[in-house]
Parts: sequence; structure tokens; C-alpha cells
Amino acid sequence: MLPQSFFDRDTVEAARDLVGKYLVRRYDGLTLCARITETEAYVGRMDKACHAYGGRKTERTKVLYAPPGTAYVYLIYGMHCCLNFVTEAQGEPAAILVRGLAPRHNPDIIAENRFHCKCRDMSPYQKKNFLNGPGKVCAGMNINRALNGLPWGSQALFVCGRPEDAGLPPCPQDNEPLDVKVGKRIGIDYAEEAVDFPWRFYL
Repeated sequence: MLPQSFFDRDTVEAARDLVGKYLVRRYDGLTLCARITETEAYVGRMDKACHAYGGRKTERTKVLYAPPGTAYVYLIYGMHCCLNFVTEAQGEPAAILVRGLAPRHNPDIIAENRFHCKCRDMSPYQKKNFLNGPGKVCAGMNINRALNGLPWGSQALFVCGRPEDAGLPPCPQDNEPLDVKVGKRIGIDYAEEAVDFPWRFYL
């Protein structure tokens, strides 16, 4: 897995560097793995889109103050989970939202989690919208609120630089150099000047 120091640094830099890494989820004897294709950075000390903007600390946001690499899983619309990894020093509220994935290992299990069917049975619409959003990421990878606060170092959910680092076969399709795009974050129209921060990174 990635060292804790990967997350113990500037959030925006770490969010960009997280693109192209691999998210690994282990449960019930299964190992799911997907390549991270989209992330967003959130920095509490100056970002009105962050749940902990201005030092706000509630039962929901307290995980953002945890050590770097901690999983922050919260609900949106009361039904969809979103996965984040806490960044920067403990006590400094910031995190990276995982917005998109590309399945790599056990894709049929990921498809079952999302659509209750195997990959070959997905419609064109389902294939296009497989894991392209934070709620879809969590549904496909079986990530729920029970994982909120999971510390760095857990084998249940972690990020690695290569599938081989998790004991999985390599992914030759990912050998091309990364072309990481930069843009504005999505769905934060309320965040005033923070709407324009170029803190979204994607392939």
C-alpha cells in the first residue's frame, strides 16, 4: 500500500498524484481492485466546499482531523456513500474525494454490486456509467459508513501504486504515460469563490 507519508502532505498535490493509483477493497474473502481515474481535493482551512471549512468540527466531520490516510466515508442525499482519504497533518482538516474508478480485478463482482449482473450483461448505459461518480465508486466497491474512520494500514481498504503491491496480477493496459487533466470540482455551487478552484484531477 502507499506509505502514510503519501497523504501527509499538500492535499492538492496528493489528489493529483492519486490519479492512476489502485484502490483495493477486501471483504468476505474477496479482493476488488480498480484504478483511480478521478479525484478532488478539499482543504478545510480555506475551502468553503470542505465540510470542515473554518475549523468546523462535528460528529460527522471529526474524521477529517484524524491522521493522514484515514478513510472518511459520508452520505450524500441520505443514501449514497462517498469515499475520501484524509490528508495533511493530524488536526488539519483536509481530504481527497475519490470520484471515479476503472475496474481491474474481479470486475464481475463490482458489476454485481452496482447492477446485480455480470459485466457482459451490462447495457451500454450501465457500462458508460459504471464507476464515474463518488456514489457509484462506493456501491461498486462495497464501501459503506462502517468503514468511516478506518485508519491507514488497514487491509480492508487501501491504495497501492501497482496491483502487484496487493498481490494481484499486473495491468498491462495501464502502462501508457498518464495524461492527467485539471478542472473545477463538481456539485459545489454553494461554495462561492471555491467553485473556481482547479482542484479536480482526472484521466
